[in-house]
Amino acid sequence: MELKIATLSENTAGYGVLGEWGLSILVEADGTRVLLDTGLSISAVNNAQAMGVDLAGIDRIVLSHGHADHTGGLVGVLAQTGEVEIVAHPDVFAPKCNQRSERIRDIGIPFSREELENLGARFNLTAEPVRITDRIMTTGEVPLLNDYEEVDSNLCVRVGEEVVPDPLADDLALLIDADFGLVVISGCAHRGIVNTLNRGRSITGKEQVYAVIGGTHLVSASEERIIRTAVDLKEMGVQRLGVSHCTGFYASARLWQEFGDAFFLNNAGTRFSLP
Repeated sequence: MELKIATLSENTAGYGVLGEWGLSILVEADGTRVLLDTGLSISAVNNAQAMGVDLAGIDRIVLSHGHADHTGGLVGVLAQTGEVEIVAHPDVFAPKCNQRSERIRDIGIPFSREELENLGARFNLTAEPVRITDRIMTTGEVPLLNDYEEVDSNLCVRVGEEVVPDPLADDLALLIDADFGLVVISGCAHRGIVNTLNRGRSITGKEQVYAVIGGTHLVSASEERIIRTAVDLKEMGVQRLGVSHCTGFYASARLWQEFGDAFFLNNAGTRFSLP
């Protein structure tokens, strides 16, 4: 099985493409093309054109969660794909926000479901894993099982007139159950990258995680959490670690120290095949 990965949108960028806060990653395997997330605005479509990627041939879109930096490019992408199934959690359209001190900023999907459906979106909203092919699937909702990963306290959701903590139950990842090991493509891993990987191992029955690509949400993590994450990733056998977006510079540097040549920065414009 050959797995091709192209990162269409990310905070930083290689030559000839745009960098933009957010994430969008195209996965090709088993004759199927799956797009995880669509970036914040124009970058995914712009960079796809610059990279020679035809978005019209996308078979599925998977939304890792309902934040604007992962969904804001949906209208532009749908203009290229036409009618397409979009897999996400039922909470993906929740009115999400970010609260720091007294300031509350709305950060949810910047489009209505009706608007997106009028453009060809066909939503498959479920908390359960979705099998796209025999070997490509989503994690569905990720359980919070360990004692050191938790959702950021500043992330919130509007419930009527109130603002309450957002459990980010909609946070999910894409799994590829390859012959050479499990590959996990993560949007943000708000519920913890290790929790996410363990969810993938439970679903597929594969103990070895060959590759972890995408956001790990270690940007504000403590040194203890970063080290415990690295230890757990090593115990899972990770051989390729390509971090993006919400990992943060410090955590990226620490992971590079721990993983050496297995580590790389997965920026916009990055293309590679596995194994």
